[in-house]
Amino acid sequence: MISRSNLARQYSLEQQRFLDTHPRSRALYDRARKSLLEGVPMHWMKKWAGGFPVFVASARGAYLTDVDGLQYLDLCLGDTGAMTGHAPPDTLEAIHRQATRGITTMLPTEDSLWVAEELGRRFGLPHWQFALSATDANRFAIRLARMITGRPRILVFNWCYHGTVDETLVILQDGVPQMRPGNIGPAVNPVETTRVVEFNDRPALAEALSHGDVACILAEPAMTNIGIIHPDPGFLAAMSDLAARTGTLVVIDETHTLCAGPGGCTAAMNLHPDFVTVGKAIGAGVPGAAYGFSSKVAKALESRIPVSDCDTGGIGGTLAGNSLSLAAMRATLELVLTPESYRRAIPMAARFRSGVESVIAEYALPWIVKQLGCRVEYWFRPAPPRNGGEAAAAVDAELDRYMHLAALNRGILLTPFHNMALIAPTVTESDIDRHSAVFRESVEALVG
Repeated sequence: MISRSNLARQYSLEQQRFLDTHPRSRALYDRARKSLLEGVPMHWMKKWAGGFPVFVASARGAYLTDVDGLQYLDLCLGDTGAMTGHAPPDTLEAIHRQATRGITTMLPTEDSLWVAEELGRRFGLPHWQFALSATDANRFAIRLARMITGRPRILVFNWCYHGTVDETLVILQDGVPQMRPGNIGPAVNPVETTRVVEFNDRPALAEALSHGDVACILAEPAMTNIGIIHPDPGFLAAMSDLAARTGTLVVIDETHTLCAGPGGCTAAMNLHPDFVTVGKAIGAGVPGAAYGFSSKVAKALESRIPVSDCDTGGIGGTLAGNSLSLAAMRATLELVLTPESYRRAIPMAARFRSGVESVIAEYALPWIVKQLGCRVEYWFRPAPPRNGGEAAAAVDAELDRYMHLAALNRGILLTPFHNMALIAPTVTESDIDRHSAVFRESVEALVG
């Protein structure tokens, strides 16, 4: 349906338009190449379409403004870190108030207790600890699971992503576990530490757990980092049952699936995991994360970590649970990331989905759209994938880059890693309809 020569031609036109309209960003990027690795503060920022990233001047609500004075409807939202919208006033007020009282002390504040109680109410797990990123929360949960079970391996699903946790960077290639491409300098090949199966594959999961060497399953309840993949009916219940029968713990990573509601998919799908990890959005973008666990896990941990060794166990960090992060989390959970915010954002996500689907139907394209709460994603394939392998096979990097750059040139920012749109509570119907018009214009240039 898509002419590759026309795709290349349209991308070239969009790239020239991007260069012409972003002179200040380009100048800063050229300067940055002298002091930052390949001109960016984090190497994955090279993924942005256009040849260099836009340099941001300010961001508020659902919008950001770059150094060239151009404004964008932000549907990336820091790849979930700013799911609340940028700089929510209530969180800003709490940050300012706490900053004047002290940022970090290595001592608890009352906010830590309030946040733990609120997370317990939302996710149904009574015990909580804090970290600075969801990566660390996942890493710490894995270490605790290994200590409790005495088992060496973990299990993940093919093409998952749980941050920079070494053990999770493994995929299946023709059914054989392989280190994921791009895994930089691993201490050991993750094939030695990890079993990997396809999402929604009950027989493969049962076989992998039958060896009795898996400490925990680390899973998103619905996959999001290779596009949105919903669980088959009954799959998560079967996973929980298999885990219980084989003495395996279950860690549910809600970092992205918090888009499903105030308690993520854990609440929405009535899940009962041993651990839950969450990060990014709970502090409105201020670095912070949390991991909760059941009373059974807490009991198994009691007296297992001697006080004399608790500062050298590979869990935690000097800034984990700092006063500023906890103040931001409390304000965000209490006043920003509320049920009302989801009641505003989720219908806007449905409107986004409907708008994109109408364009797909108009041009009879073999594409689909998937939604999870206030997260929406379009796919260049005719049927929903059931697992990561099917999803990865549908990735079209050239088409991705064109669609992203065409949107960017028209004032809409999508995440650079996939075709995901995250809808902030402040997004309006006119914002969504604007995206639908831009999507139609981009598609028409390809096939019209």
